[in-house]
Amino acid sequence: MRWPVSAEISALGGHQLLAVGRRAKYILLHFAHGTVLVHLGMSGSLRICTPETVWRTHDHLALEMSHSLQLRYHDPRRFGCWLWAGPNWDSHFLIKDLGPEPLEDGFHADYLWSQCRQRRTAIKSFIMNGKVVVGVGNIYACEALFMCGVHPARAACTLKKREVSLLVDSIRMVLNRSIEQGGTTLRDFLREDNQPGYFKQQLQVYDRKGEACHRCGHIIEAITQNNRSTFFCPQCQR
Repeated sequence: MRWPVSAEISALGGHQLLAVGRRAKYILLHFAHGTVLVHLGMSGSLRICTPETVWRTHDHLALEMSHSLQLRYHDPRRFGCWLWAGPNWDSHFLIKDLGPEPLEDGFHADYLWSQCRQRRTAIKSFIMNGKVVVGVGNIYACEALFMCGVHPARAACTLKKREVSLLVDSIRMVLNRSIEQGGTTLRDFLREDNQPGYFKQQLQVYDRKGEACHRCGHIIEAITQNNRSTFFCPQCQR
């Protein structure tokens, strides 16, 4: 995987899993003496099965649980990780500098406005920066910017406070809609019940290059920003 599995994880035998949490895209497995950070990468998954279940290709790790069950980790692309964070998990190098959660109180117009004012970074790259706000991936950044009518290449510092407020609302709305629909299925993503996420059926601009904008009829265009494809409507997002 991205990093070797920490030796402390191999020594978890006999310890009780006390709670499960989340910070950004990291799943937190809390034990009395420390916390395991789990990241699913782009297409990783966790499932509960019996020890007799045949290991699939790309099953990389299993925690042997009580009642003869396993928590098994599957990751075809090997972008994920299992790392030991110790008792102070929030000071781990992957966690400590992360920005606020987009659906919690710490993410609001005044906060994003203060972060934007001195930054000439393109606004789409800016809101995808986990140190600014976590969880706004490529798909949702494209969709939120379309929703509030902001061109993805605009410098963050050029946005007016009213636009920043609309952007915050749009990010929240897009994420909430996606959660309601069970995520966005692209390529090999499936939910925990092996069903696809259905939010892709509602996408307005992402992956629609050359198609007509649902709002104005103009053709959707695409550019590359930080090696990621960005989709937008040049009429609605001037």
